[in-house]
Parts: sequence; C-alpha cells; structure tokens
Amino acid sequence: MKPENDSQVSGFILQGFSEEPKLQFIVFVIFISMYLVTVLGNLLIILAVISDPHLHTPMYFFLSNLSFVDICFTSTTVPKMLANIQTQRKSITYEDCITQMYFVNVFAVLDDLLLTVMAYDRFVAICHPLHYTVIMNPRLCGLLLLGSWVISSLNSLSHSLLALRLSFYKDVEISNFFCELKQVIQVACSDTLLNNVVMYFSTFPLGLGPLAGILYSYSKIVLSIRRISSVQGKYKAFSTCASHISVVSLFYCTSLGVYLGSSAAHSSQSSSIASVMYSVVTPMLNPFIYSLRNNDIKRALRALLFKGTLIGQLT
Repeated sequence: MKPENDSQVSGFILQGFSEEPKLQFIVFVIFISMYLVTVLGNLLIILAVISDPHLHTPMYFFLSNLSFVDICFTSTTVPKMLANIQTQRKSITYEDCITQMYFVNVFAVLDDLLLTVMAYDRFVAICHPLHYTVIMNPRLCGLLLLGSWVISSLNSLSHSLLALRLSFYKDVEISNFFCELKQVIQVACSDTLLNNVVMYFSTFPLGLGPLAGILYSYSKIVLSIRRISSVQGKYKAFSTCASHISVVSLFYCTSLGVYLGSSAAHSSQSSSIASVMYSVVTPMLNPFIYSLRNNDIKRALRALLFKGTLIGQLT
C-alpha cells in the first residue's frame, strides 16, 4: 500500500471500545453520564468559588481554574466519541484529529502544571504561613496561571506542527476513542524519530519535572507538620492537602502509565482504559474529592444550592 501525503489523507478511524451494538449503547450511556457529571460537578465548583467571598483565596482560585480545564479536557474527547456512536461511524477527519490532539495536549499539560502550582500554594501556606498573603499575592497567582497556559500551548503547538509533517495511509486505525499524540505518531508511515524524541524529551520537564516539584513541596510540608505539637493542628494542616494528594495520585498513575509505558507492554484495550482514566474519570472525580473533603467547599455549595432553590420558589 502506498503511503499518502498528509495533505491527501481524508481521515482516521477511531476504534473506540466495542463494535457490538448492545455494548455500544451501554458505552454511550456510561460516557454521556460521566460527561454530564463532570461538567455539572466542575461547574458547581466554579460557581461556588465565585459566589462565596470566603473562597476568594489563591487555593480556590487555582481550584476553580482546574475545574474549568477539566471541563475543557473532557469536552475535547467525549462529545466526538458520543457523536460517532450515535451515527454508527468511527471516522474523524485529518484536520479534526490534529485539532483534537492539540487541545488534548494543552489541557493535559495544564492539569499537570496547575496541580504543581497548587502544591506550591500548600507549601507556602503550611511552611511559611506568616508570609502566605505576601508571597501568594494576586500578581504572582496571575503570572503562574498565565505561565501555565503559555507553556502548555507552546508545547502542544510544537507537537501538532511536527505531526503535520508526517505521512499516513488512508483511513488508518487509531486504537483509542480520541486522537492521542503517542498513537497518532505510531500509525504514521513516515520517519517519526524527531516526533518521538520531542515527545519523550518534553515528557521529562513537563511530566517528571512538575512531579518532582510536587514531591519536594510535600516533603517540606511533612517536615513542617511533624514539628506541630498538637494532634489537632497536625490533622488540620494535613486535611488541607488530602484532596490535592488524592487528585495528584490519580492523575499521575494513569497519565504517566500511558506516555512512559512501552508499546509492547500495553494492549490497545488497556491503553484505551488508561486514557479514559486520566482524560475522563479523573476530571469527573475531582469535584467529589474536593467537595467531600473540604468543609469550605461544602458550605459554599450548600449556600449556592439553597440560593438557587430559593430563587426557583420565588419565581
């Protein structure tokens, strides 16, 4: 078979999870439910932070931005998959695939960087509480958020531009439900050495670098908590980090497993499941993790829901 130039490729085939009609319906119901829960849960977190003046702090500022990114992250993959199931098609155009790959990379790296920034925020709050408001001032918070967006956008742009130089066979199959960078590179029929080098070299500073920063922050946090004399004080300090630790563990265990695992070690099915975990399940669970373990968020959500109920009764 003769490889086609990237400008002539009509599209790709997204294999998804199953070709059985009955299983397709079950997959559709599961994913549309997860998507709606993700959007609603993260939207409630954003509205709670905006509506409650007590939550206008750096920690909740970054949490609301993380919720926004999670909504965008899921929205780049799940609606297309649901549309394909509904129309009983598995195709995606070449242009849509590159665009989807770009935004998936942007929001995945943004998730990573925001989790790192949130770890730094907890480090300052626990290790330098007297200087917290001075260090985590609005200007620094804005710069950290802007820097995260710029870094993630430039990183994703570089991968997308490099992908444009690749050639593919017509209607090549991608063993996932969305266009993921690693798998798009694997199905190319031209030389992918440069793409692989850039992908793996960017994984270290943007994947392992933030992870090292998170681990360093929490090593300092643990040392500071150990110096607290009262058990109640230790519990209060640790409780502010518990939700973040849970989200970080879930995100890294799945996303690094996808990008650092060798192709031979993962079947297409297990790779798809891992992709679901970090691109769909993690954004869905984040609001529950933060709301169940955080009294401030629970109070703000109750006030928001009560206000909404009261307005509904008055109208």
